[in-house]
Amino acid sequence: MHITVRHRGDAYVADWGKAPRRCAVGRGGIARKLREGDGITPVGSWPLRSVLYRADRLPAPSCVLAVSALAPDDGWCEAPDDPDYNRLIKLPHPSGSESMWRDDALYDVVLVVGYNDSPVVPGRGSAIFLHLARPGYSPTAGCVAMALPDVIEALAQLSCDDHLIVQA
Repeated sequence: MHITVRHRGDAYVADWGKAPRRCAVGRGGIARKLREGDGITPVGSWPLRSVLYRADRLPAPSCVLAVSALAPDDGWCEAPDDPDYNRLIKLPHPSGSESMWRDDALYDVVLVVGYNDSPVVPGRGSAIFLHLARPGYSPTAGCVAMALPDVIEALAQLSCDDHLIVQA
């Protein structure tokens, strides 16, 4: 069961079985990702690596992938010239990084997508996740975002070899 993301009508949808569900993608749409910060959700088929979640807000989601609780000092390195680029890190960190412990609910559940991680190409893009959507499904910085019930349902149905397939 892959999760397939595509444009349908005037919205984006994610489909992994019984019916497509609404989702959000990057402010740059779906395209070939060329650089860090372009706001593009990368077209392609990407392996699913692991799940991170806020244990202070939710129980651990049911999933065959590795599931880990986030800590307040967790971050993600977004500095292309850093050896930790596109990796989970501990904060404070000497390079540009994003906090994974957010005040909003967007990262209460995060599915880490295997984009630009094997091998990591500096500047090609980092922190591509499937995470929770904002109200109204406003665009992301390049991730795919869905409602919490949809993310929980998808995680429960995944197999170890499933992918996030992003179609232009």
